[in-house]
Amino acid sequence: MKTIIEPFRIKTVEPIRFTTEEERENILKDAGYNPFFIHADDVLIDLLTDSGTAAMSAKQWSGIVDGDESYAGARSFYRFEKAVKDITGYHFIIPTHQGRAAEKILFTILGKEGKSIPNNTHFDTTRANIEYSGAEAVDLVIEEGKDPNSLYPFKGNMDIDKLEKFIHETGVENIPIGMMTVTNNAGGGQPVSMENLRAVRDVLHKYNIPFFLDACRFAENAYFIKLREEGYGDKTVKEIAQEMFSLADGCTMSAKKDALVNMGGFLALNDDKLAQLARNILIVTEGFPTYGGLAGRDLEAISQGLDEVVDEHYLRYRLRSIEYLGEKLIDAGVPILRPPGGHAIYINAKEFTPQIPPEEFPGQALVCELYRFGGIRAVEIGSVMFGKKDKKTGAFIPASMELVRLAVPRRVYTQSHVDYVVEVIIEIFKKRDALRGYKLTYEAPMLRHFTALFEPIG
Repeated sequence: MKTIIEPFRIKTVEPIRFTTEEERENILKDAGYNPFFIHADDVLIDLLTDSGTAAMSAKQWSGIVDGDESYAGARSFYRFEKAVKDITGYHFIIPTHQGRAAEKILFTILGKEGKSIPNNTHFDTTRANIEYSGAEAVDLVIEEGKDPNSLYPFKGNMDIDKLEKFIHETGVENIPIGMMTVTNNAGGGQPVSMENLRAVRDVLHKYNIPFFLDACRFAENAYFIKLREEGYGDKTVKEIAQEMFSLADGCTMSAKKDALVNMGGFLALNDDKLAQLARNILIVTEGFPTYGGLAGRDLEAISQGLDEVVDEHYLRYRLRSIEYLGEKLIDAGVPILRPPGGHAIYINAKEFTPQIPPEEFPGQALVCELYRFGGIRAVEIGSVMFGKKDKKTGAFIPASMELVRLAVPRRVYTQSHVDYVVEVIIEIFKKRDALRGYKLTYEAPMLRHFTALFEPIG
């Protein structure tokens, strides 16, 4: 059949509050034109993030009730540990309250002044944790990954030649670890091929550099491999995911994405000495090693979610839902990053609003208009999030792409919600020439997009 239906039935609903355009104009102004400061009750369709916003299943909720809240040695931890080991194959599983906590622990150990860490593209918290340690975060994505209009099937891949050159120029002794983000969130949710993962592994291991995955969307990446990479069409998503993890020495994971839960994460690895150092920091910052920063009920929900996320009926529905949104926008002439990714549609704000220069944040202008006109909350992934000033000259350095991410929560919205989003974007697109830029009135030294304040120009 052509129609792909949701592979679930809805048994609990949450009401949505409707606001007027006049109300939203005032709300937006009070929020400093930053959607992170808008109260969730005032949002009609919330596409700010897919992190921790999923609807959990009946079995996950039953696990919540069954969670063992013992301080040490809880049975919920051992179920969690077994589920993570089954997918990743790693020996040491360290629970954390979310993915950035795993990053913080890892880079507290490995990162320091003079060190550099390559990735296809570091996302915001990964980059921030690396830079907070004093190290440098380096992006080595392929050139196709920088072109919003390229239809290359694996735009999240790392450039192998650039990786080799980077290692030679930086020095092996200054590279404590190499990473790959799957899927590549900052690059449009684009997948990484198994061939590229293997090639990155081979280069890093040639120089005895450990290889880690930022694995928060591993299942979506695995399904892209099944659909697009030769030799994987007959393999299950779980088998593909297990092969992906087998190529790396460990991973950080935000369970708030592909474990289908509202809170949780982990650090998983094979190095016993590194694992012991990580546990020592965990005890100080998160909690005892058999719960980390999580309650037993959270561990139960993650365990069940890791089983549900590799279900191919779910993944087919998930990727097709994103593709459907992308196709509707493309048909209307709206410029988006192509092909559609696994968890979000990324509007190309540079082409959507060519009259707004990067230093006036075209993505932020579109984000504000999406909320003002339609009550839709999205997030800028462009020069607000990744732009910076040259340390020597103070000159503005824009992000490589100016994007607006529409991240779709898992199992939350229906097709009619998506159709409404399409209608709002098309109406804004018709009046796009009227959009104007924004300027910063406050910015934090790191991760400024979370707390920045703006005002419109003109």
